[in-house]
Amino acid sequence: MRRRYEWLYTMIPKSWEGLTIEKVMKRKWKLPRKLRHDFRSGGKVLLNGEHPHWKTAVVHEGDELGLRLFEPSTVRIPAVDMNLEVLFEDDHLLVVNKPAGVFTHPNGAEDGATLWNGVAYYSEQQSLPVLPKYIHRLDRHTSGAVLFGKHDLAIATLGEMMKKRRITRTYIAKVHGTMEEDEGRIDSPIDKDPAHTTKRRVDENGKQAVTNYSVLYRDDEHTLIRLHLETGRTHQIRVHLSSIGHPLLGDSLYGGSGDQQGRQALHAASLSFVHPFTEESITCYASVETSPFFEEEDLSFLKSN
Repeated sequence: MRRRYEWLYTMIPKSWEGLTIEKVMKRKWKLPRKLRHDFRSGGKVLLNGEHPHWKTAVVHEGDELGLRLFEPSTVRIPAVDMNLEVLFEDDHLLVVNKPAGVFTHPNGAEDGATLWNGVAYYSEQQSLPVLPKYIHRLDRHTSGAVLFGKHDLAIATLGEMMKKRRITRTYIAKVHGTMEEDEGRIDSPIDKDPAHTTKRRVDENGKQAVTNYSVLYRDDEHTLIRLHLETGRTHQIRVHLSSIGHPLLGDSLYGGSGDQQGRQALHAASLSFVHPFTEESITCYASVETSPFFEEEDLSFLKSN
């Protein structure tokens, strides 16, 4: 793939031989209907330099397909300098290290200093034409790696990858008490707590939720663990750990110690995936050296296991 001004160009591989433009967009890139309509009606697709008929024009190996992906963004949010740590960046993706204590995105007009606002500032400083969009979220008091797409195709493709669990997120957490088992699997459905507007709880009538964990080290009072999620429910890690009697340090909502320095002992330590456009294997590690709960050397457990 190569970028030229507002356009991204790619060569058609042999495996796409004979497909129509419509099928390329729908089957190969899994674009949602609305985005396919936008590309078609906006004349944002070129085949060998010409606007093709979506339903009849077919592609052949070696053809050049052009997509207009880098138009100036119409989305505007206030830009806030947050001095973000960038973990990975290219023309398509951006991964940043979210600080604890900030929301991923605005939830109302009063939220003007979220991670997305920080990314907006970074985008302005880098003269990016499009405002990157977050692909997933972290709770306000959780820190770590967050993935952004830098154009509509990346946003749609990464969203589909996240939905199909083709993006691996690894967390580290410090919990109350000493876990006896070296590893475990929590398979307990989660639903909203009717007694609390923001809280969740384990409920047999809720949605399936599965969390896997392994112990990195333990002492008489706390246990440091690594976690992988098979599902992505709201507050899943917090609810599951609390349900087995080991709430997060700092997570007062789910039975942990009171808030310490505006965070809880949960950090999205790494993000791994195959790049949807370059097919490169990407792993990003997010530093936790400023956390009151973790030491910098904790990440050595993650990288060596």
